[in-house]
Amino acid sequence: MVEPVDAWWRRRQFSRGVPMPYAVGQFRDAWASFPVLIRQYHPEWNAGIVLTQIPPAAEVLLTWECDVGHVFVATPAEQRGRPGRERRRSVWCPECTVMAKPQRWPVLPADWPAVVPAPQRAVRVTGRQTLPAAGRVRAPGADAVPTGAVASTRAARPGARRGTVRRPAAERDFCRKTPRLPSGDAFVSVCAPATASAVEAELRQALVDRFDFTFDRNAVRLDRPFHDHVEAWPDVILPELRVAIEYDSTGRHGLEHVGPREDSDRRKDRALRSVGWEVIRIRTGRLPALGPHDLQVSGVSGRTIERLVDTLRDVRGALFVDAYAR
Repeated sequence: MVEPVDAWWRRRQFSRGVPMPYAVGQFRDAWASFPVLIRQYHPEWNAGIVLTQIPPAAEVLLTWECDVGHVFVATPAEQRGRPGRERRRSVWCPECTVMAKPQRWPVLPADWPAVVPAPQRAVRVTGRQTLPAAGRVRAPGADAVPTGAVASTRAARPGARRGTVRRPAAERDFCRKTPRLPSGDAFVSVCAPATASAVEAELRQALVDRFDFTFDRNAVRLDRPFHDHVEAWPDVILPELRVAIEYDSTGRHGLEHVGPREDSDRRKDRALRSVGWEVIRIRTGRLPALGPHDLQVSGVSGRTIERLVDTLRDVRGALFVDAYAR
């Protein structure tokens, strides 16, 4: 049951029999990859309890303040699940999300009265249905407040996008441009997005200078759909080794590779490994490692490249990797 933070803290004190159920910094690693949430949290508004004392799975109502200044209440699961597929900073705040996507009012005739008694009229929402008016219906602009503007989203499922229905994979139309190749083959895809990160290009060039691999491939054929495609687009593909290299950071707004995006990364890794590939992720910004060969570094440097080469040798064997050395 979700409860206020002060009541939750007192209950934990009673159940554990100690004045401080969780030590400061106990959950630091769990919150480290959410820098936006660290900035939005204020202990003075949450009974003096710091964020690293709160388990990410705790069903407790916490008070947050977004960068704009909106103060709202949400659970840790709601906040950690907010990024979804959006790349806007406002997704961390329910009020900013409503303002970013304003409610569309129905278009009314010019002679429509400002106030209409409920039994006489109905507001037409679409061409197929009418919504009966409850009490009185005010025309847009007459002190109307969008019904989506709420201070808490406790009823929303973490990570869910309101108003959208995602069809099952069997009913969706997948990209028809993927060539018919054996699962696990690397190829040049016309659907793959262009490289948007300068760090990825720098990483690829560092490998080009050291090895004679084939670097013109940008996709791997999968045996099952992944985000409406049957192909994956790793940042760097080494077909000779069947190794995919990914560069992960939290991005400018701290939205990348956290929350639901981390779940997507895990799905992508499983899809690649199921067709015989291995994945090496270079994780920065205190992002936790997802696989056995991931590297947690502060950035791409000469030392990072050396660690990556050593990892390639561990995964595929030094004799095989060094055979492609320039």
